[in-house]
Parts: sequence; structure tokens; C-alpha cells
Amino acid sequence: MAEAIRLTAMMIQELDILLTTNLPEYSLEQGDLSTVVLVHQGGKGYEVEFVTLDRETVAIVSLHSIQVRPIGRR
Repeated sequence: MAEAIRLTAMMIQELDILLTTNLPEYSLEQGDLSTVVLVHQGGKGYEVEFVTLDRETVAIVSLHSIQVRPIGRR
């Protein structure tokens, strides 16, 4: 598990990422697009912003690295 977290943290270099889990308390679902606004502890976690197509902020959430992935092929 630690290796997977380390690998995920190293892979996220882009600002745009996808959510890998549902966050019902924020009405967010797996696959929602977000933008990294702050990296915590060298990639162990991220502060991410979710916005609408009109660029209105839906939520700003702190997430663990295993809750997000870079956009692109898996």
C-alpha cells in the first residue's frame, strides 16, 4: 500500500486530476475533475478545487493521494 501511495504521489505533476472515490458530503462523484491548488507533505495529500463549467467553485477539499489520479491513461 505504501508503494502505491508513493507511486501515485510521484505521478501527479499536472494541475488537473480526477477523483477516484465518491465524496457524498460534497456532492462529488468518482471521475469528477478537479485542480490541485496545494500539495501536502510532498504529495501525500492535496488541496483540490472542484468547479462548474461556469468556473464557480463547488468545493475545496483536502484529499489523500489515493483519492485522486492524474488525467490520462491508467
